[in-house]
Parts: sequence; C-alpha cells; structure tokens
Amino acid sequence: MAGYECSDKLNLYRQRVDLLQATGHLQLMDADYQLLQPFGIKTVREGIRWSVVEKVPYQYDWSAVEVMLQRGQKNGIQQIWDICHFGFPDGLDPFSPDFTDRFVALCRAFVIFYRSQLPHETLIVTPINEVSYLSWLGGENCGTAPYCNGRGWDVKYYLMKAYVAGVAAMRAIDPTIRILTTEPLVNMVPPLNPTPEEINEALIEHELQYQSVDMLCGNICPELGGKPEFLDILGFNFYYNNQWVIGQQDFLPWANLEPDPRWRPLSDLLQEAYERYGRPMVITETSHSGIDRPHWINFISQEVQLLLTAGLPLWGVCLYPIIDRPDWDNLNYWHHSGLWDQLTTVPGTHERILHQPYAAALKNAVALTDGLLLSDGQIAR
Repeated sequence: MAGYECSDKLNLYRQRVDLLQATGHLQLMDADYQLLQPFGIKTVREGIRWSVVEKVPYQYDWSAVEVMLQRGQKNGIQQIWDICHFGFPDGLDPFSPDFTDRFVALCRAFVIFYRSQLPHETLIVTPINEVSYLSWLGGENCGTAPYCNGRGWDVKYYLMKAYVAGVAAMRAIDPTIRILTTEPLVNMVPPLNPTPEEINEALIEHELQYQSVDMLCGNICPELGGKPEFLDILGFNFYYNNQWVIGQQDFLPWANLEPDPRWRPLSDLLQEAYERYGRPMVITETSHSGIDRPHWINFISQEVQLLLTAGLPLWGVCLYPIIDRPDWDNLNYWHHSGLWDQLTTVPGTHERILHQPYAAALKNAVALTDGLLLSDGQIAR
C-alpha cells in the first residue's frame, strides 16, 4: 500500500499546512498513481482535508474529493479515506462545544457524497488519524490545535467522543462501511538496571497506547458509546523511533547494533495487539529517511514474513509517505523519506526522483512475501 501525506493541520506557528498541495499530489495524481504500477501497489491512503471541504460550518465542497475519486477509478486504485488527518477547520478544535456535531455531520455528508459517486465500491474509512499522537501533539506539546500542555487525556477523550459518534453515524447510513484505525504502535521500556517502580511505570506507559482503540470498542469510557462491532481493521503506525525509554526522551536504536534486551521485534508487538483484540491488522504507516530507507524496508519485510508464516491476519503494509514530504513546521526542509524524492527547484513544480536502493529493496520484499498474503478479505486487490 502507499500513503500520501494529506495533513491540513495548523502547525507549531499556527500556520495552515496543506501537504496535498505542498507535495504536488493533487496536481500529479494520475502520474503518481501510474508510478505505483511497477511495484504492484493498487491500494492507497488518501485524505479529504476537513478544513478544505468545510470552510463554512455544515456546508461542504466536495469538488477536490470528486476529482480524487475519479483519478482513483481511472487508474484502478483502491482509495482508503482519512476524514480527519490532524487538521480541523478554522476556529474549531476538540474543545469546541460543536466539535462532535460538526464531525458527525461531516461523516454523514462524506458517506452520502461517496455513495453518490461510487454506489458499489467497498468504502474503507479512518475517521481520525492517530488519535494518540494528535492528543500528544496538541494536548501535551502545543504543536497544533488546541495548543495545550498537560491536557493530552482531555484531547484524546473529546477526539474519541467525535470518532465513536462518527462511526455510529456512518454505519447507520451504510452498514457495509469498514473502519480502519491508525494508531502508533510503541514499546515503552524502563532504563537499564531499573527499579521496581520504573518497571511498573514502563508497563503503565506501554498500556496507554491502547486507550483510543479501547474507547472505540467500549472497553473503557463506555459513556462514549463505543461497541465491539466498531472495532474492525486494526491499523498500526510503526517507525524507527517507536521504542522509547521512559523518563529519558530517548529511543532504542532500531538497527540494534549493540543488542539491547529491551528491544522488541515488530512482529512481537503486533502479536501482542492481535492477542488483545483479535482483529485483522494493517501496518498503516512505516518508513525511514535518507540512506536507511532500503535497510528499513528489508527489516519490515522480514517481520512481515514472520507474521504471515505464523498465520496472523496481516492484510497490508503502507509505505508512508510514498512521495517525500516537507516538515510541518519548516516547509523548506524535506525529509527524504519517500520511495520518490522531490525536486522543486522551480516554484510550483514537482519532479519525482525514484530512490533506486529503496526501490530495489521494495521489489525484493514483495518477492519474498509473494504467496504469503491472505486472500480472504484482504484490503489490497
């Protein structure tokens, strides 16, 4: 699978960032989709950009989304849709009294619009992308709206209130809609030679990663209306810095050049999540930057082989971002994390430059996992 950066968030400096525009994907969608063909990628993650669709409360402009749907159909691409990928309309945030009502109305309107265009396609939706991360960024780190410190739980609670209500509203209109969660998958560990208190603290911190999904299925905060049937496809985002040492703001090195007993393989972490929820899984985001890109995809493919060989229902792996992206807080800095780098020497133009070592590693990874992927109900065609 391939993921296109679609955040329309307010960044650290309260500036609106529209990454679909910044990366040129909107203008080059046909060409971007055609670039996927040699790699056999036919499923992508896209986003509607809430702040663009709803500039006036409860009034929706679907013109850009309509073009995106047409481009997907033309190129034989299955699109999975983020309704909210970090960005909210101007003047709205999770603490706004009408946040849930606005989000539910948006969800209903999107389903009605989508079915007017594609009445028979399977619709797969992520209501709000990475609730846990967004709660930290906006509720603990002042990195986006609502620009708070010490209110991460409150942001998470109100985001999930809207999320659950949105799922209920969409399912009421169309019971066939599939819900794909997309949450960070982390490993929180104590320092070396830890005290019993540090071991216990790490266990508690590790458990917190499941709060959003637990709210969705009603395991916690039942007043929000979560239900087991709302838990559908489990998406987990995993990057090289997802294994953290508590209290030190430091992460375990993924290459594990010096073996660390606290490091856990990705396959082990996904096994833990599967045992907890028993639902099919997707790695909804993964990538590295710079020269480490091919090494990372080799690592991911080895972990995928372990999971598939063990019979776990892993339905897909999404390379995110598939096209290089600029930094939210500095649009002049590009991360070099895509399968294609960007050349933007002329303002308003974008040239895709294939990163050859990454491409070779990806083709090798596809060959290694060919035949292991489950065919019953998998997302990718």
